[in-house]
Amino acid sequence: MTPVPATNLREISYETTWEVRDTCLCLATQRAARALARRFDDAFRALGLTNGQFSLLMALNRPKPPSIGPLAEFLAMDRTTLTAALKPLERRKLIRVAVDPDDRRGRLLHLTANGRKLLAKALPIWRENHQTLDRQMIIAASVREDLAKLARVSA
Repeated sequence: MTPVPATNLREISYETTWEVRDTCLCLATQRAARALARRFDDAFRALGLTNGQFSLLMALNRPKPPSIGPLAEFLAMDRTTLTAALKPLERRKLIRVAVDPDDRRGRLLHLTANGRKLLAKALPIWRENHQTLDRQMIIAASVREDLAKLARVSA
């Protein structure tokens, strides 16, 4: 892809800015994601939890503890970002990171009893907010399906 010369940048009209604002799926998704993140951050604040931490803890709520790689892939995060996100949860004793007995180089991520208790408190908050969103957004199911399709295509 050839870079656009600086002189051509002045030729883009202000109307084009509005066109991108009104049609760009990436921008619309980013804006919606930020608004949803703020909404759920506010909802979980009393529990000392962010929406990202809720999602991470929920992703660990499974019969067998995952390793970092598959969890990072599931959450669409890079391993470094995931590792940083795990640290506050580990300090709060909501998760435990253990050596993988099958591969001593790997780490398994365990949801602790404290983590499970916090999830049990957070789940009704999550459900209540989602019910409100579903009532406000007539097309919520369709949006979820389309976003899931996009995630599969992008992976």
